[in-house]
Amino acid sequence: MDKPTHLIEFETMLLGRHLQLSAPRLRRNNQSLDRSAYTLLSRIRMEGPMSIGQLSEAFGLDASTLNRQTAAMLRAGLVERIPDPEGGIARKFRITEEGGRGLDAERSANISGLEKVMAAWEPEEVAAFAAYLKRLNTDIENLDGRPWPRP
Repeated sequence: MDKPTHLIEFETMLLGRHLQLSAPRLRRNNQSLDRSAYTLLSRIRMEGPMSIGQLSEAFGLDASTLNRQTAAMLRAGLVERIPDPEGGIARKFRITEEGGRGLDAERSANISGLEKVMAAWEPEEVAAFAAYLKRLNTDIENLDGRPWPRP
């Protein structure tokens, strides 16, 4: 742990563990979204309806993985298949009202949890941490060639 990058690697490993362990505790009557649904719905909300091919390109996942994930979301009523609004052949996935409500509820629960964890932080510390996280994620996305749309 003699280099800052060693500490960052260790702390991000712990962060991933904390997030994974806290997810089941956050579930409200088993209505919580799983991680893949939360991430896919977030991306679809940012970009609008997307096909399996577009999702595959955006996430770097194979079509079979995305077919399983979107099938589960279809069964849960979180997305629906629609014809391509631009006239393409591939059908696209659009968030349903139920999916939008679930995404909003999940995001609110996540933000509430972060606010509890950071309650003793100064507003400037929270803002600086957010800026560093954004920079880290943006640099990762740039190296990977898959930028995430941001508001």
